Amino acid sequence: MVTLIVATTSDPASINPATALLAMPGWIAGPILPPDIKSFSNKQTRVIQHDRSIVKEDDLDLRWEEATGEVIDEVIFLSRHTAVSNRPALTVHPIGVLHLKDGESPPQGGKPGWAALPNPRIGPWFRLLKKMAEAHGLVPEFEITLEATHHGPITNKPTMFLEIGSTEEYWKRNDAAQVMALLMWEGLGLGGDEAVGNWNSETGKRKVLLGIGGGHYAPRHMDVVLKDDIWVGHLLSGYSLPMEDPTQTKTTPGENYIGGNWRQSIKASFEATKAAFPGGEILAHLDHKSFKGWQKKAITEFLAEESIDVGKPNDFT
Repeated sequence: MVTLIVATTSDPASINPATALLAMPGWIAGPILPPDIKSFSNKQTRVIQHDRSIVKEDDLDLRWEEATGEVIDEVIFLSRHTAVSNRPALTVHPIGVLHLKDGESPPQGGKPGWAALPNPRIGPWFRLLKKMAEAHGLVPEFEITLEATHHGPITNKPTMFLEIGSTEEYWKRNDAAQVMALLMWEGLGLGGDEAVGNWNSETGKRKVLLGIGGGHYAPRHMDVVLKDDIWVGHLLSGYSLPMEDPTQTKTTPGENYIGGNWRQSIKASFEATKAAFPGGEILAHLDHKSFKGWQKKAITEFLAEESIDVGKPNDFT
């Protein structure tokens, strides 16, 4: 497996973890990815550094393959995290802008209706990150959390973001950068131990959580994911499920029709998750308290129509 790690020099929360990782043993300089992107190699891992927005530089996996002939198996992006709360945080999440309609312009990369394949490491690495952050004294100052699926850039292989937040003071924190570097070092098996989070449907548990509903930080889904051996696909927050209240809609195709792009979001997230976990059992996990009655009914009926199974928390154990 060749892993592509992407960092940008324009963001301290991106380049600092990359620099800390590259300070560890075994790295050699690699080829320049046109036009001017530096690369470094260690075993089956490649680190590339550009100087542009981390969410706008599309198709880096395909561009690497074209330039080098190597096949990329997964992509990991390093980035800053911003939040209204300004709370210090280390986050992990899948990417995509599933809810946007054709013609709409995604504010942070990607393309309307698109979902990247979620990297199977998201769940195992989230749990490992939590342990590492605690061991290095970053908790409780830093919150260790998943985030819902959002933003770009466009990729073609299983993808995840690792982020440090949420203000410039914390983006520059060397201890946070070091923990992120250790996460990649251990998680990819660069130190000689077995890598963490390699998907294999033939061994171990095969159930994969597809989160539907709730806030951006997916608290109810995260409660399930914190258990060992839970795999994580896409996580759709409420804003990725735009639903038009039938009582407020003047014209509808049918009496019970609920407009909005929520169906597209669910379908795209399920298909991408299924493709990322071949042989896996994808179970939709609903944050029931985040929905009104009519929303829950519509979503449940749509899941049944699409033959998407629903799982309760105990179904994942």
